[in-house]
Amino acid sequence: MDQCDYCAYYVCSDDEDDGEYYCSVEIDQDDYYRLMAGDRRSSCPYFRDGDEYKVVRHQM
Repeated sequence: MDQCDYCAYYVCSDDEDDGEYYCSVEIDQDDYYRLMAGDRRSSCPYFRDGDEYKVVRHQM
């Protein structure tokens, strides 16, 4: 699995027929090129964990 699958910015398109997911962050051209070039040593600078229940599990 890709880390994008767990990101809060990875959202489903509004088009009901399409139903594809995309990154909703306004990413600059340099970061986009680096991520698309496959430099996996560096993680996405915009990644935000989309797990809404993380805090609740921590409190238990």
